[in-house]
Amino acid sequence: MGDSRKNHVSVTVETVFIPDQSDPQQDRYVFAYTITITNTGTQPAQLVSRHWVITDAENKVQEVRGIGVVGEQPLLKPGEKFEYTSGTVIGTPVGTMYGTYQMVAEDGEHFDADIPVFTLAMPRVLH
Repeated sequence: MGDSRKNHVSVTVETVFIPDQSDPQQDRYVFAYTITITNTGTQPAQLVSRHWVITDAENKVQEVRGIGVVGEQPLLKPGEKFEYTSGTVIGTPVGTMYGTYQMVAEDGEHFDADIPVFTLAMPRVLH
């Protein structure tokens, strides 16, 4: 298996509900998420693509695959971070997201960086 620390990327996520883009009457709930990707391994690695699984409270699943993130394929040296913000729309006030980033290390090895499951939740606001 080689050195498991060589290719290692940690992913942290913060989410926020976007009320002015959401329309609960139309079952439209918009969330932004800010992701910080840190190369915690010992060699440079490039994020080449992404795969998301987004599930709403009715178990409706959207799968999203694409090249890079926010139009970039960041190359992270050991210890470097890349942060970006993106968004998603679901049909219920609560949902979950998780996924993987497909990475390529400097030595050509392909590996996946896991994005841990996180919750999208509209705050319960009393008007």
